[in-house]
Amino acid sequence: MIKLGDFKADDDVQGKVTRIGVAGAFLDVGAEVEGFVHISRLLPRSNRVEDVLTVGQEVELWVNKVDPATERLELTMIRPIRLKWSQIKPGMKAEGAVTRLEKFGAFVDIGAERDGLVHVSEMSDGYVRDPANVARVGDQVEVAVLEVDRGKRQIRLTMNLPPDEYMEDDEEQEELPTAMEIALRQAMDSPSSESLAPEDSKSADKRKIIQDELLDRTLSDRVETSTESRTKED
Repeated sequence: MIKLGDFKADDDVQGKVTRIGVAGAFLDVGAEVEGFVHISRLLPRSNRVEDVLTVGQEVELWVNKVDPATERLELTMIRPIRLKWSQIKPGMKAEGAVTRLEKFGAFVDIGAERDGLVHVSEMSDGYVRDPANVARVGDQVEVAVLEVDRGKRQIRLTMNLPPDEYMEDDEEQEELPTAMEIALRQAMDSPSSESLAPEDSKSADKRKIIQDELLDRTLSDRVETSTESRTKED
């Protein structure tokens, strides 16, 4: 048995309808007392509780208000607001449930005070004749905010999400080796003097001298190039 003091506003609870009245319905949520959901807090909206709930039905609700002193537990079927208007910014990504479909698009609940609208042109990167071909009521979809009008309390959304990762323009690219470096690598990859036969020892010594000269010239070329670049920048 859950104590009333353990409930907090906006808590997600599961309830089973026990009684239905004109003003609302009573539900068993495992607490000391039954919770009550007012007809104004039913979904979908209706003037008759019987059109939404039936005795024995199990539903998901949220705590609207709890008062241990009066032993009252008020519930709601309307999801609490998770996003304030000041928190909704263009470009922000969110996940929400499709709540309504119209010819011009789909409405999506992203946890704000009002559902956002995904215009039919923003439901796919191709032509969409009917929004029902892309989404259905109840579907969980990924969206991004296009525009927020706090005055009109409107949120424009899109389902055409950009890639999560982009190639940086200034991303460092691997520097291509110079002709001198290629020659040096080829020389370094040749068989070492230890693997040569005794009669080839002179050739090995000569190869080592060539390698050392290539290395010296490569390092010298690097220094000169670096110096020239700094001079041009200055």
